[in-house]
Amino acid sequence: DETKADIIVDAIIGYSLTDNPRGRALQFIDWANSQTAKKISLDVPSGIDSTSGESYGEYFHTNITLTLALPKTGLTEEKCGKLLLGDIGIPKVVYDKIGIEYQSPFKNRFVVELNYK
Repeated sequence: DETKADIIVDAIIGYSLTDNPRGRALQFIDWANSQTAKKISLDVPSGIDSTSGESYGEYFHTNITLTLALPKTGLTEEKCGKLLLGDIGIPKVVYDKIGIEYQSPFKNRFVVELNYK
């Protein structure tokens, strides 16, 4: 049974990665990586450590990553494609309480494009 897709959205593992993908997650990643469809990851591509950028075995090869709330230090252009930041409505007071000086980049938008440095 050959399943074709136009767009594949990855939201399997995300921020909580601690080891290489396996089981159904690995099956999805392998299937998705074999497809020619446009690929989009939510927050972090599955199989990528959000802090270090390290991949533990196979990872989701994405065209676009929509990371949420704040950029993650491990997101690289090589593994994450075009990088977008999505506003999920975290109030400034939350950032203040954890000691992050935060100036919202969103203004009247819900998504902004980020540049890699």
